[in-house]
Amino acid sequence: MSKISILIVDDDANLRTGLKALLEQSELVTHVYQASDGLEAVHLDSRHLPTLIFLDVGMPVMDGIEACQQLRKRRPSVKVIMLTSHDDERDIFAALAAGANGYCLKDADFSRLETAVNAVVSGDLWIDSAIAHKVLRALPKSTSVASPVKATYAQLSEREVQVLHLIVDGLSNQEIADRLSIAKETVKTHIKHLMDKLAVSDRTQAAVKALRYGLVKTQEHTID
Repeated sequence: MSKISILIVDDDANLRTGLKALLEQSELVTHVYQASDGLEAVHLDSRHLPTLIFLDVGMPVMDGIEACQQLRKRRPSVKVIMLTSHDDERDIFAALAAGANGYCLKDADFSRLETAVNAVVSGDLWIDSAIAHKVLRALPKSTSVASPVKATYAQLSEREVQVLHLIVDGLSNQEIADRLSIAKETVKTHIKHLMDKLAVSDRTQAAVKALRYGLVKTQEHTID
C-alpha cells in the first residue's frame, strides 16, 4: 500500500495524542493531523486532503455523522472510519448511510485498527465483528418467505453467500481470497455478482442490506 496521511477527529485530546503517536510509528503514514470537532475536520480536509479520516460520532459543534456526509459529498475519494464508543445500531446504520467506509470501537486493539485502515484504503468495507453481531441480534427477523430481499438472497450462490458473510465480518478482498483459498480476482467477480443480485452499488450497501434484513449470521457460517 502506498503512503497515506490521516486526520484524527475527536473531542478527546488525550485520545488524539495517543493515536497520533501510534500512527506516526508506521512507515506507511506520512502525516497525522488532528481536529476536535466535525466542522474543524471539514476545514482541515480542504487544506490537507488526508487519505483517511478517523471520526468520532459524538462531538460538539458538528457530530461525526454530519461531518461524514459533508466530507464524502465534498471529496468522494476520502476514506472515513468511524472510531467511536457508540455501538448503537442506529448510529452504525446512520454512519454507513452517510458514506463511512468503516466502523470501529475505540477499545479495539491497535493491530486491528491497522487492519481496518489497510482494508478501507484498499477500497474495502470494515465493520468491527463485535458490532456486526450486535446489530444482527438487535434486528427483527422477517417471517415472510415472500420478502423480495429474502427471495433475492436465495438467488445467491453458496460461494457468494460465503463472500457476503466475510464482507460483513470486515475482511478485505485479499483476506477473503486467503480464507476461501481462491484468487483475489475471483473474489472481486463474486462481489460484483452479489452486488448485482442485491441491487446495490458498492460493498458498504451490500453489508448494510445484509445486516438490516438479517441475511447473514456471522457467528454461525462455516467455510469449507
